[in-house]
Amino acid sequence: MKPMPRLLWCAAVLALAPLVFPQGGALSLLSQMGTMILLCLSMNLLLGEGGMLSFGHAVYSGLGAFGVIHLMNLAGSGAIDFPVTLLPLAGGLVGALCGVLLGYLTTRRAGTTFSMITLGLVELVSAAVSMCPDLFGGEGGISGNRVMGQAVLGVSYGPQIEVYYLIAGWLLLCAVTIRAFKATPLGLMLNAVRDNPERAAFIGYDPQRVRYLALILSAFFAGVAGGLAAINFEIVTGEYVGAARSGAILLFTFIGGAAYFYGPIIGAIVGVLFSSLLSAYTPAWQFYLGLLFIAVVLWLPGGLAQVLDHLLRLLRAGALAPALARRCLLQALAGGVALAGLVLGVEALYRLSLGNLLGDDQAALTLAGMAIDLHGGGVWLLALLLLAGGVALLARGRLAWRAAWRAAWTRVEAFEGSVHE
Repeated sequence: MKPMPRLLWCAAVLALAPLVFPQGGALSLLSQMGTMILLCLSMNLLLGEGGMLSFGHAVYSGLGAFGVIHLMNLAGSGAIDFPVTLLPLAGGLVGALCGVLLGYLTTRRAGTTFSMITLGLVELVSAAVSMCPDLFGGEGGISGNRVMGQAVLGVSYGPQIEVYYLIAGWLLLCAVTIRAFKATPLGLMLNAVRDNPERAAFIGYDPQRVRYLALILSAFFAGVAGGLAAINFEIVTGEYVGAARSGAILLFTFIGGAAYFYGPIIGAIVGVLFSSLLSAYTPAWQFYLGLLFIAVVLWLPGGLAQVLDHLLRLLRAGALAPALARRCLLQALAGGVALAGLVLGVEALYRLSLGNLLGDDQAALTLAGMAIDLHGGGVWLLALLLLAGGVALLARGRLAWRAAWRAAWTRVEAFEGSVHE
């Protein structure tokens, strides 16, 4: 698919999403996804394009958010005149400025040393936020009001739908810019520094300078995302610059797939669904997110985007034979059985532990409208049988699935080789 049709498809999806999900809660969820997608895309400029594993990326988005909330309050008080539409740009400039100041230190080293410096940096900034309550609002943070001044063309940014389209517009603009950056000389040289910094230095490029410029650009987009989050929630707290948020950004990027441009997009959507939607149904959502991350690292090093990429390549080569589809379906069903047993056991354990903690002797798990007593052995036996049965079925069908997969992938490689010739 050519770049322009892809851009049109992305714009159409962003424009039509509120029509498919018009509810207020859905619009709020879509807005959170938009800001997190931009954060993960900015993170992938460092991780996927430059091979820089940063544990402190939230510093730039958080400081950009604080800059936007202060500017929003100044505009609301009438001290300055600044449109809400351009507030994310101010957040990006604050993030880039922080990248200029902090990036010079962090990018002087690469690899593990760079990661450790960023980890120390996020702790340093988090401590500074706590020590300066007048500037950062202390534990309660700083709140603002995005509805200020006269509405422009009837847009006041009071309704959530207007905020969503603001986020969608900035997301599309920044995503196109990040995509275009990959084809620039700096983007190509960043890939070269990632793969072989010694050879890049040999032909006359300074690897530290390339990493430094890439970090400033990444910090700019992170600051834009932080500004959008400040507009969306109208409050910024110290958690915005904390290690937990930095870890979440890194986790979502890994889960989606740092090797693909759309990988961080998938990871951000999955991460927001876990943290905002699944958390409403179970207190064990972080446990499931951790399991997903471990599974991706062990069996899908390319992230969830690798599954989509391989599926598209199979369809393009016409190699998705009925035998492979049947084997994939059987393995998926076996995995579903094992997952059902795992979820049943985890949920029962959580309910039982919470019941003991609260002094509730009648701890029960509701399943299909029926209350199951957790003090009996039936639920634990069922969970164990499901988990063991699913794992046994997976092991039994693994060899046949691998044989079908290798046969199909041989056809894919032959087809792609003939196309390239």
